[in-house]
Amino acid sequence: MRPDILNPLFAEVEALPGVGPQVAKSLKRLDITRAIDLAFHLPTGTIERVRAPEASAALIGRIVVLELTPFETRQGGRGPMRVFTSDRDGNTITLVYFNNPGWAKKQLPLGETKTVAGRLDAYGDEWQIVHPEVLGAGKAADLPLREPVYPLTEGIANRRMRELAIAGVDRAPDLPEWIEPSVLSRHGWRDWRSSLAEAHSEPLANDVRNRLAYDEIFANQLVLLLLRQASRRKRTKPLQGDGRLTGKLQLPYSLTGAQRRVTEEIRGDMAQSSPMLRLLQGDVGSGKTLVALLAMLSAVEAGAQAALLAPTEILARQHHATLLNQVDSLGVRVAILTGREKGKARESVLMGLADGSIDILVGTHAIFQEKVGYKNLGLAVIDEQHRFGVSQRLLLSSKAEHPPHLLVMTATPIPRTLTLTQYGEMDVSRIDEMPPGRTPIETRVISDERVGDVVDGLARHIASGGQAYWVCPLVEESEKSDAAAAEARAAVLRQRFGSDKVGLVHGRMKGPEKDDVMASFASGKLALLVATTVIEVGVDVPNATLMIIEGAERFGLAQLHQLRGRVGRGEGKSTCLLLRGQQLSETGRARLALMRETNDGFRIAEEDLRLRGPGEILGTRQSGEVGFRLATPEQVAELAPIATSDAQLLLDRDGGLDGPRGQAARVCLYLFERDAAVGLLRSG
Repeated sequence: MRPDILNPLFAEVEALPGVGPQVAKSLKRLDITRAIDLAFHLPTGTIERVRAPEASAALIGRIVVLELTPFETRQGGRGPMRVFTSDRDGNTITLVYFNNPGWAKKQLPLGETKTVAGRLDAYGDEWQIVHPEVLGAGKAADLPLREPVYPLTEGIANRRMRELAIAGVDRAPDLPEWIEPSVLSRHGWRDWRSSLAEAHSEPLANDVRNRLAYDEIFANQLVLLLLRQASRRKRTKPLQGDGRLTGKLQLPYSLTGAQRRVTEEIRGDMAQSSPMLRLLQGDVGSGKTLVALLAMLSAVEAGAQAALLAPTEILARQHHATLLNQVDSLGVRVAILTGREKGKARESVLMGLADGSIDILVGTHAIFQEKVGYKNLGLAVIDEQHRFGVSQRLLLSSKAEHPPHLLVMTATPIPRTLTLTQYGEMDVSRIDEMPPGRTPIETRVISDERVGDVVDGLARHIASGGQAYWVCPLVEESEKSDAAAAEARAAVLRQRFGSDKVGLVHGRMKGPEKDDVMASFASGKLALLVATTVIEVGVDVPNATLMIIEGAERFGLAQLHQLRGRVGRGEGKSTCLLLRGQQLSETGRARLALMRETNDGFRIAEEDLRLRGPGEILGTRQSGEVGFRLATPEQVAELAPIATSDAQLLLDRDGGLDGPRGQAARVCLYLFERDAAVGLLRSG
């Protein structure tokens, strides 16, 4: 049960004064549904106002509060509404409104003095304020000189959001301290509640922000350590293969030294009576799937079943086809289970899992739904781990009589400092060597003004028998706008190359439809695949040797690297063209230069951490996988090692969750709702 002391913070927003259904609906658009969400909805900056008796050149560029009297209004055609006013010294200041002129006339009747606030700008010889705030005369004192600025949504003004946020903070109790005293004193941090209140009045105070970020990171690290501790206490069946299947496997090439090393690490883990919990990191094309196959065959050799969980149906079906091709001659029985398997086909798979006639199951989330039962699940492999949370890993583990060994894979190289916060409960293996014979992908950056030249080059590529991808940019944070961009680009390219040559894939298409297009592209019937980032992982077409990424500056570095990895899978030379827009920031320019310079995903990951802004870790679509709401990636990188040591000290020296500091830490875990924390605490 959640500690009673936190109940006021977890009340629904409707419990706050003045919050009715309409305000609650507006807040929900910002994912604010409880008082704690308001308390954690921190301001991002401040407005600094200057109260002045009259306007002056010294105030140009400042946000001013003035008493002004309108004397003329003017609006011509479609131009803005202009209200000419004078201050008490006779200076003329023009108030400009680009919409709602009726509102402006009503707020600013001629001859009636009003308090006006806004940025004073010089436009030629004219002084003007665009869309100012308007209050009654003599109300200047109602506008604070310093006002925190909050992220807003339609229907809630900044001042109202501040009132709501403070109402949330007012429900925050004084809590016992969970941070080790030496860490507190070293950083000069105040207690949690004081820090939370100060964050709403001093938005740019780094020490306050760091304190709150640390609390969240500490809760995260403590859960990971508790998971690791709990996992090592469990017992399972050791799995030790005899080599009868892996020895017969026809490999496309000899294993690299890195593949042999991590394969032995995995086999060593599986031979233990405590369940394996290992992260396998490997760059695009480094051969992770082959290592996973060897692990699954070892499990089958030992008389157990294995399951491979993929994040998308496209990738699940691709894995299934690949495995069938590789193990069919070995007598290993492989099945697939996704949301598309219905009726008799689904029942057949469920029966095969239950009676043990299926050795390896490949699928999406469907493979650990309630009705899916295994006779002897010994190994679970999760591909593209960043798509799955801790609770989903635990759910998969619950599918076996004994906890299965767990191998999780990611093709997105992660900086070491961030691996600590995402996978701190796991042992980590890295495949840091590429298979021999892979030709590095040539990457070029081209201005989107030359898109015509790019299409001409694409025509020559297709005429010579090549295939290509064209990835459309992230327009907004929504699949709908991605799909619209892809559809528009596909229409243009179909005019040039014909509808029979150009396929389209995006996230709003149904599974079978996407699969049909992908199958046509893989078989060579389609020469060009226009897509959104749904092709980011797992798509493998060796004949596709050209990748064009439109609006490349809008993607995160790691995402660009993943997309680039869709080519370079065959023997031919591959090229990646990054089409950039005209408005490039310094960070954007540095990102694209790095992509041109290196194919090393691990180096790209480290540079991504250094270059990108808060929240962009692993690219826009994947931001915030860890679930941090207060801590930025920079804070995570800086504070995670300290928080890990602090959490370890709590468990090793300070009596764990049952000691005085541990009781406070329990409250912290509930406060930040860390994945799996509630279940762990209930089980002791």
